[in-house]
Amino acid sequence: MKLCDLELGQRARILSVGSTGSLRQHFLDMGLIPGARITLVKFAPMKDPIEFRIHGYELTLRVEDARHIEVEPIEAEVEIKKEKERIKFHPGLGEEGKYHDKESEHPLDEKETLTYALVGNQNCGKTTLFNQLTGSNQHVGNFPGVTVDRKDGPIKGYPNTCITDLPGIYSMSPYTNEEIVSRNFVLKEHPKAIINILDATNIERNLYLTMQLLEMDIPMVVALNMMDEVLGNGGSIDINQMENMLKVPVIPISASKNEGVDELIRHAIHIAKYQEKPGRQDFCDENDHDGAIHRCLHAVRHLIEDHARNAQIPVAFAASKVVEGDALILEALNLDDNEKEMLEHIILQMEKERGLDRSAAIADMRYAYIKKVSQACVTKPKTSKERERSEKIDRILTGKYTAIPFFILIMGCVFYLTFNVIGSFLQNLLETGIDSLTVYIDSLLTFYQVNESIHRLIIDGIFTGIGSVVSFLPIIVTLFFFLSLMEDSGYIARVAFVMDKLLRKIGLSGRSIVPLLIGFGCTVPAVMSTRTLPSERDRKMTILLTPFMSCTAKLPVYAFFVNAFFKDYAGWIMTGLYFMGILVGILIAFLYKNTLFKGEAVPFVMELPNYRMPSAKNVGQLLWEKAKDFLQKAFSVILLATVVIWFLQSYDFHFNYVLDSKDSMLSWLSSSLIFLFKPIGLSDWRICTSLISGIMAKESVVSTLQVLYQGNITQVFSAASAASMLVFSLLYSPCIAAVASIKRELGNRWAIGVVIWQCLIAWICAFLVYHIVLLM
Repeated sequence: MKLCDLELGQRARILSVGSTGSLRQHFLDMGLIPGARITLVKFAPMKDPIEFRIHGYELTLRVEDARHIEVEPIEAEVEIKKEKERIKFHPGLGEEGKYHDKESEHPLDEKETLTYALVGNQNCGKTTLFNQLTGSNQHVGNFPGVTVDRKDGPIKGYPNTCITDLPGIYSMSPYTNEEIVSRNFVLKEHPKAIINILDATNIERNLYLTMQLLEMDIPMVVALNMMDEVLGNGGSIDINQMENMLKVPVIPISASKNEGVDELIRHAIHIAKYQEKPGRQDFCDENDHDGAIHRCLHAVRHLIEDHARNAQIPVAFAASKVVEGDALILEALNLDDNEKEMLEHIILQMEKERGLDRSAAIADMRYAYIKKVSQACVTKPKTSKERERSEKIDRILTGKYTAIPFFILIMGCVFYLTFNVIGSFLQNLLETGIDSLTVYIDSLLTFYQVNESIHRLIIDGIFTGIGSVVSFLPIIVTLFFFLSLMEDSGYIARVAFVMDKLLRKIGLSGRSIVPLLIGFGCTVPAVMSTRTLPSERDRKMTILLTPFMSCTAKLPVYAFFVNAFFKDYAGWIMTGLYFMGILVGILIAFLYKNTLFKGEAVPFVMELPNYRMPSAKNVGQLLWEKAKDFLQKAFSVILLATVVIWFLQSYDFHFNYVLDSKDSMLSWLSSSLIFLFKPIGLSDWRICTSLISGIMAKESVVSTLQVLYQGNITQVFSAASAASMLVFSLLYSPCIAAVASIKRELGNRWAIGVVIWQCLIAWICAFLVYHIVLLM
């Protein structure tokens, strides 16, 4: 039977794995290998995708992908476990070098920088550990793919070191763009050592990457993270036995609690300084099915040894990749036709003897050794408290009839609390303080008889413009607070699971929901986070849709016009603008699906992490970063824009001060664009100016209007033109920073296209809204 034919809770043994290319290799790397036990845990609310449990963790697959995997049902098996000694602390540093014939007699020069690659699976705590090691404050979350680019920093107290936090990677066979970043760094940058971080609660899947890293022949230390959860749930790991089997130092840690990190640092410094390489790089059993894989790998190693050395690729790693059929490694080895033919004969003979194809045989070899390590070293708890808690929560948040209503309810509560309760209350307090400060500074300048032009610049320009923008800081921080809670708890990963089938209807994978949700905060990190998507098609399409998700920088514009014209319906209109952006994005997605991006979305293969209590430190850190970024922008880009706008509207081309801004340089420059905005009810040159300044930073739309209108905004706008302005601001070109990030990911042509395309869509929608409101 097929994997998708299993019933809820039914267990089966995998017989064969279909599909082709990198997707099949990804399945194998995730543990979907012949012989593995797999259990159907639950269906998504729309019956697709499906959540399975394999190798002790939860994995999601679509029905279509599960149809390629053949299984046979098995009866419940009783697994007898031997109680092992529970070791909480590592024995110490007394046996460094015990995995090698002898310690290096010539340590690296004291002046040489010790470089480290921090490598591990997605969502295993790499960034948390990086922050502990370096004292940095990188963003931490509880869904796969938080880190999308490499980050560097020295280890605290060791200035001559540099540790690089790499994106999460499940194996050294890259499937997504960020996995390529990690593999290329380890292969081409030649770090002095590797810190391999493992999730100790999910050790079988995490060790698969460790097997490949050991083949790299680079000094390595293994950090067993989340050991506090293992011990707290009644499990244990025999650290000494694991070290003996892996032949590298193994350090139990809890990165979030900073436990064991100092010892990890000491081992990392030692192995890098003395270049202590792994003592084991061979995981094949000479007795496995007459030693087929053992003979194959060793024959391949002898054949490619000189080529691997010339290509600067470790021989053991190159051999296993050649057997797998890794095209990138085969190309780098530069083998001649005779050697390729000989390799093919060797591998075909192994496949015949082993009864498995080459990729499955290598994956099976690694998981067989992992099983030995797990049986010898790990005592698992029956069910962890975190798993039990997640299952209870998921009955509601991913339930068949409750998942989507609860998602809508949660997002509705977030917007209501942000715009009507917490955010608005804090905003009113801040506005009162800014107004009082403005009056005080104004009287102070008058008392000291400061030059009239300087006086006007400070009060009418800086305080009016910057003050109006800064007053919206509480709303932005409040929204980010709720988004960070959703992210840190693990709920966003569930949203991807629940929404996959809906997103597939518009041509995207459920994984695209993560960048789109981040887009509600800021378009720049949303665009960057698309690197976690395995398909170039999905990545491009998601990037082009993120600007339709209304970022927090637009909040000051919405709040400004809603408070001025639609105060009685503030919450409804603010929420409506967000949903309008989503609706327009969906319509554009259908257009993309049938034109630029024909085809189907990539398979939905994703791990679902356990729910965790959001960390106050992580949430506070994220809020501080966003508040700091906002204030830096307010007192740099927006301040500059405000001063420039004030100058241009206060002087003519002869630099004479004008009493009426109609005679100013700004009026002349902006008037040339009025014909474009007149059909949508925005025929004033001052409105054109504010929208142009909004391309620099969306918040500056408000500051520019405040400077130009001096608080008389209601006398110029009607309800129809205000509605048009809101819609145009929602949809027109993203800011310069967002356009730059799109350019970095897709190139100049796409970036320019986004600016023109967004402005066109914004104009059409604003035109429709303006004339509909006029008719009401």
